Amino acid sequence: MNTESRKQALRHFYTRVVEPMGFKFTPDAEMADFLLEQEVKLEARHGIPFCPCQPIRHDRARDMQIVCPCIPFHRKHFDAMQRCWCGLFVHQDVTDPDSLPQLSAKELGLE
Repeated sequence: MNTESRKQALRHFYTRVVEPMGFKFTPDAEMADFLLEQEVKLEARHGIPFCPCQPIRHDRARDMQIVCPCIPFHRKHFDAMQRCWCGLFVHQDVTDPDSLPQLSAKELGLE
């Protein structure tokens, strides 16, 4: 499968997963395309589409929490920010993802 077709397959699958949780793809189409491409590369290298902005630590339990979409593992954090770490997904009512802060769980009082 080539990169473009794999990105489309991930987009189709992710949409079905994140919409029921109140999220959508970022309206920044260029950013979404870039992040999906990075995930395809990570999947080719590691066999799993990991979050492109989180380090892989080779600790299976921890690494499985950064497999995209990782929203279920970090729901309180992402709901508070209205986005996921890398910004691929935002809350459904977000129109300007650039205005959303990226805050640590500690800053949000979640740790």
